Amino acid sequence: NVTPPNAEIGDLLLETVERELAACVQVLPQITSVYRWQGRVEQAGEALLLIKTTRAAYTGLETAIKENHPYQTPEIIALPVEAVSSEYLSWLTASVNA
Repeated sequence: NVTPPNAEIGDLLLETVERELAACVQVLPQITSVYRWQGRVEQAGEALLLIKTTRAAYTGLETAIKENHPYQTPEIIALPVEAVSSEYLSWLTASVNA
């Protein structure tokens, strides 16, 4: 998961697919985040990016996100996969170059 401040920033991060760091990026364009930052409670409109990649490509993907994300501390969270269809996994690994 990654949460840029708006969908336009999400579009910039879609380059991760072109660079073969991710097989797919889904953009949920309108979410509201409430969070604590530097001792204050803040609220902001953001987009939510769901990025599909491999463990081997994670480090390069994280670097690309940090290079393109305007936040000092962007949310970058990798979630474990409990199960995945063999067809989807084959497509994913063929789409990511790492």
